[in-house]
Amino acid sequence: MDTANIAAEPYPFEFKPDKCALLIIDMQRDFLEPGGFGEMLGNDVSQLRRTIEPNKRLLDAWRAAGLQVMHTREGHRPDLSDLPPAKKVRGKSEKTIGDEGPMGRILIRGEAGHDIIPELYPLPDEPVIDKPGKGAFFATDLQAILQNRGIQQLVVTGVTTEVCVNTTVREANDRGYECLVPEDCVGSYFPIFQEMGLNMIKAQGGIFGWVTTSGEIIAAVGHA
Repeated sequence: MDTANIAAEPYPFEFKPDKCALLIIDMQRDFLEPGGFGEMLGNDVSQLRRTIEPNKRLLDAWRAAGLQVMHTREGHRPDLSDLPPAKKVRGKSEKTIGDEGPMGRILIRGEAGHDIIPELYPLPDEPVIDKPGKGAFFATDLQAILQNRGIQQLVVTGVTTEVCVNTTVREANDRGYECLVPEDCVGSYFPIFQEMGLNMIKAQGGIFGWVTTSGEIIAAVGHA
Protein backbone atom coordinates (compact mmCIF):
# COMPACT_ATOMS: atom_id res chain seq x y z
CA MET A 1 0.00 0.00 0.00
CA ASP A 2 1.12 3.54 -0.71
CA THR A 3 2.24 5.81 2.11
CA ALA A 4 0.40 9.07 2.82
CA ASN A 5 1.07 12.18 4.85
CA ILE A 6 -1.55 12.85 7.53
CA ALA A 7 -1.90 16.40 8.82
CA ALA A 8 -0.87 16.28 12.47
CA GLU A 9 0.93 18.10 15.24
CA PRO A 10 3.77 18.83 15.58
CA TYR A 11 4.29 17.94 11.88
CA PRO A 12 2.75 15.58 9.29
CA PHE A 13 2.71 11.87 10.04
CA GLU A 14 3.98 9.54 7.31
CA PHE A 15 1.27 6.87 7.31
CA LYS A 16 2.28 3.37 6.19
CA PRO A 17 -1.01 1.43 6.07
CA ASP A 18 0.49 -2.05 5.78
CA LYS A 19 2.76 -1.37 8.77
CA CYS A 20 0.16 0.34 10.96
CA ALA A 21 -2.39 -1.07 13.43
CA LEU A 22 -5.35 0.57 15.12
CA LEU A 23 -5.06 0.00 18.88
CA ILE A 24 -8.26 0.80 20.79
CA ILE A 25 -7.62 1.17 24.50
CA ASP A 26 -10.06 0.06 27.22
CA MET A 27 -13.41 1.04 25.70
CA GLN A 28 -15.06 -1.02 28.43
CA ARG A 29 -18.56 -0.93 29.83
CA ASP A 30 -17.40 -0.23 33.39
CA PHE A 31 -15.62 2.91 32.22
CA LEU A 32 -18.12 4.29 29.70
CA GLU A 33 -21.62 3.18 30.60
CA PRO A 34 -23.90 4.90 33.13
CA GLY A 35 -23.90 3.00 36.40
CA GLY A 36 -20.49 1.47 35.81
CA PHE A 37 -17.36 1.69 37.94
CA GLY A 38 -16.33 5.04 36.44
CA GLU A 39 -19.62 6.68 37.35
CA MET A 40 -19.59 5.01 40.78
CA LEU A 41 -16.39 6.94 41.48
CA GLY A 42 -18.23 10.21 40.76
CA ASN A 43 -17.02 10.72 37.20
CA ASP A 44 -19.00 12.21 34.32
CA VAL A 45 -19.10 9.35 31.79
CA SER A 46 -20.36 11.69 29.06
CA GLN A 47 -16.78 12.96 28.82
CA LEU A 48 -15.79 9.49 27.62
CA ARG A 49 -18.93 8.61 25.70
CA ARG A 50 -18.32 11.48 23.26
CA THR A 51 -15.47 9.35 21.85
CA ILE A 52 -17.72 6.44 20.85
CA GLU A 53 -19.00 7.77 17.53
CA PRO A 54 -15.60 9.06 16.29
CA ASN A 55 -14.08 5.71 17.22
CA LYS A 56 -16.86 3.87 15.43
CA ARG A 57 -16.35 5.87 12.22
CA LEU A 58 -12.61 5.31 12.34
CA LEU A 59 -13.01 1.61 13.11
CA ASP A 60 -15.49 1.15 10.24
CA ALA A 61 -13.11 2.84 7.80
CA TRP A 62 -10.13 0.86 9.11
CA ARG A 63 -11.96 -2.44 8.76
CA ALA A 64 -13.23 -1.54 5.30
CA ALA A 65 -9.63 -0.97 4.19
CA GLY A 66 -8.59 -4.37 5.54
CA LEU A 67 -6.11 -2.93 8.04
CA GLN A 68 -5.15 -4.47 11.36
CA VAL A 69 -7.18 -3.78 14.51
CA MET A 70 -6.42 -4.63 18.13
CA HIS A 71 -8.28 -3.91 21.37
CA THR A 72 -7.29 -3.80 25.04
CA ARG A 73 -9.18 -4.33 28.28
CA GLU A 74 -7.89 -3.45 31.74
CA GLY A 75 -8.79 -6.04 34.33
CA HIS A 76 -7.69 -8.80 36.62
CA ARG A 77 -7.92 -12.52 37.24
CA PRO A 78 -10.91 -13.63 39.33
CA ASP A 79 -8.60 -14.71 42.18
CA LEU A 80 -6.97 -11.22 42.15
CA SER A 81 -3.52 -12.79 42.04
CA ASP A 82 -2.36 -10.15 39.52
CA LEU A 83 -3.84 -7.20 41.46
CA PRO A 84 -1.24 -5.26 43.48
CA PRO A 85 -2.46 -4.36 46.99
CA ALA A 86 -1.74 -0.68 46.32
CA LYS A 87 -4.11 -0.74 43.35
CA LYS A 88 -6.80 -2.59 45.29
CA VAL A 89 -6.93 0.08 48.03
CA ARG A 90 -6.43 3.07 45.70
CA GLY A 91 -8.76 5.91 46.61
CA LYS A 92 -10.10 4.04 49.67
CA SER A 93 -13.49 3.91 47.97
CA GLU A 94 -16.47 2.00 49.35
CA LYS A 95 -16.23 -0.29 46.31
CA THR A 96 -12.89 -1.35 44.79
CA ILE A 97 -11.62 -3.69 42.10
CA GLY A 98 -12.92 -7.21 42.63
CA ASP A 99 -16.01 -6.14 44.60
CA GLU A 100 -19.53 -6.64 43.28
CA GLY A 101 -20.67 -3.74 41.09
CA PRO A 102 -23.68 -3.01 38.88
CA MET A 103 -22.24 -5.15 36.05
CA GLY A 104 -20.60 -7.94 38.03
CA ARG A 105 -17.32 -7.89 39.88
CA ILE A 106 -15.49 -4.66 39.13
CA LEU A 107 -12.75 -4.98 36.48
CA ILE A 108 -12.63 -8.76 36.66
CA ARG A 109 -12.06 -10.68 33.45
CA GLY A 110 -15.20 -12.41 32.24
CA GLU A 111 -17.59 -10.04 34.01
CA ALA A 112 -20.03 -7.93 31.97
CA GLY A 113 -18.54 -4.60 33.05
CA HIS A 114 -15.05 -5.66 32.04
CA ASP A 115 -16.10 -6.27 28.44
CA ILE A 116 -15.87 -3.86 25.52
CA ILE A 117 -18.92 -1.72 24.70
CA PRO A 118 -21.21 -3.17 21.99
CA GLU A 119 -20.61 -0.22 19.64
CA LEU A 120 -16.93 -1.14 19.22
CA TYR A 121 -17.04 -4.86 19.86
CA PRO A 122 -14.10 -6.79 18.39
CA LEU A 123 -14.49 -9.07 15.40
CA PRO A 124 -13.35 -12.68 15.91
CA ASP A 125 -10.05 -12.07 14.09
CA GLU A 126 -9.17 -8.91 16.05
CA PRO A 127 -6.82 -9.62 18.98
CA VAL A 128 -7.99 -8.51 22.43
CA ILE A 129 -5.16 -7.76 24.85
CA ASP A 130 -6.12 -8.29 28.49
CA LYS A 131 -3.83 -6.13 30.57
CA PRO A 132 -3.51 -5.90 34.35
CA GLY A 133 -1.93 -2.44 34.31
CA LYS A 134 -2.22 0.93 32.63
CA GLY A 135 0.09 0.26 29.71
CA ALA A 136 -0.83 -2.24 27.01
CA PHE A 137 2.70 -3.68 26.90
CA PHE A 138 3.06 -4.51 30.60
CA ALA A 139 2.51 -8.23 31.34
CA THR A 140 0.85 -8.88 27.94
CA ASP A 141 1.74 -10.45 24.59
CA LEU A 142 1.12 -7.24 22.62
CA GLN A 143 4.77 -6.81 21.67
CA ALA A 144 4.96 -10.34 20.26
CA ILE A 145 1.77 -9.85 18.22
CA LEU A 146 3.00 -6.55 16.77
CA GLN A 147 6.39 -8.01 15.87
CA ASN A 148 4.88 -11.12 14.29
CA ARG A 149 2.60 -8.94 12.15
CA GLY A 150 5.32 -6.52 11.06
CA ILE A 151 3.74 -3.50 12.73
CA GLN A 152 5.83 -0.34 13.06
CA GLN A 153 3.13 2.29 13.63
CA LEU A 154 0.12 2.55 15.94
CA VAL A 155 -2.98 4.70 15.78
CA VAL A 156 -3.93 4.78 19.46
CA THR A 157 -7.47 5.61 20.60
CA GLY A 158 -9.59 5.00 23.69
CA VAL A 159 -9.64 5.95 27.35
CA THR A 160 -8.42 7.58 29.37
CA THR A 161 -6.16 10.07 27.63
CA GLU A 162 -3.89 10.84 30.56
CA VAL A 163 -3.71 7.31 32.00
CA CYS A 164 -3.92 4.19 29.81
CA VAL A 165 -3.61 5.97 26.44
CA ASN A 166 -0.63 8.06 27.53
CA THR A 167 1.06 5.14 29.27
CA THR A 168 0.66 2.91 26.21
CA VAL A 169 1.96 5.60 23.85
CA ARG A 170 5.01 6.10 26.05
CA GLU A 171 5.65 2.35 26.24
CA ALA A 172 5.29 2.07 22.46
CA ASN A 173 7.63 5.01 21.89
CA ASP A 174 10.34 3.36 23.98
CA ARG A 175 9.97 0.24 21.83
CA GLY A 176 10.41 2.15 18.58
CA TYR A 177 6.80 2.42 17.41
CA GLU A 178 5.48 5.62 15.83
CA CYS A 179 2.21 6.61 17.51
CA LEU A 180 -0.57 8.77 16.11
CA VAL A 181 -3.38 9.84 18.46
CA PRO A 182 -6.66 11.26 17.09
CA GLU A 183 -7.80 13.75 19.71
CA ASP A 184 -11.52 13.18 19.16
CA CYS A 185 -11.11 9.42 19.69
CA VAL A 186 -9.53 9.67 23.14
CA GLY A 187 -11.22 10.94 26.27
CA SER A 188 -10.72 11.83 29.91
CA TYR A 189 -13.20 12.35 32.74
CA PHE A 190 -11.37 15.67 33.30
CA PRO A 191 -11.17 18.22 30.42
CA ILE A 192 -7.91 19.71 31.70
CA PHE A 193 -6.30 16.26 31.71
CA GLN A 194 -7.54 15.71 28.15
CA GLU A 195 -5.78 18.87 27.02
CA MET A 196 -2.59 18.27 28.98
CA GLY A 197 -2.43 14.57 28.03
CA LEU A 198 -2.46 15.46 24.33
CA ASN A 199 0.03 18.29 24.84
CA MET A 200 2.46 15.89 26.51
CA ILE A 201 2.38 13.53 23.53
CA LYS A 202 3.11 16.17 20.88
CA ALA A 203 5.44 18.44 22.90
CA GLN A 204 9.11 18.98 22.08
CA GLY A 205 8.79 18.02 18.44
CA GLY A 206 6.61 15.00 19.13
CA ILE A 207 8.51 13.50 22.04
CA PHE A 208 6.04 10.61 22.30
CA GLY A 209 4.09 10.89 19.05
CA TRP A 210 1.71 12.86 16.88
CA VAL A 211 -1.80 14.25 17.47
CA THR A 212 -4.43 14.60 14.76
CA THR A 213 -8.18 14.05 14.22
CA SER A 214 -10.09 10.98 13.11
CA GLY A 215 -11.22 12.80 9.96
CA GLU A 216 -7.63 13.21 8.78
CA ILE A 217 -6.92 9.52 9.35
CA ILE A 218 -10.13 8.38 7.66
CA ALA A 219 -9.28 10.45 4.61
CA ALA A 220 -5.86 8.82 4.39
CA VAL A 221 -7.28 5.33 4.94
CA GLY A 222 -9.75 5.90 2.13
CA HIS A 223 -6.86 6.41 -0.29
CA ALA A 224 -4.74 3.54 1.08
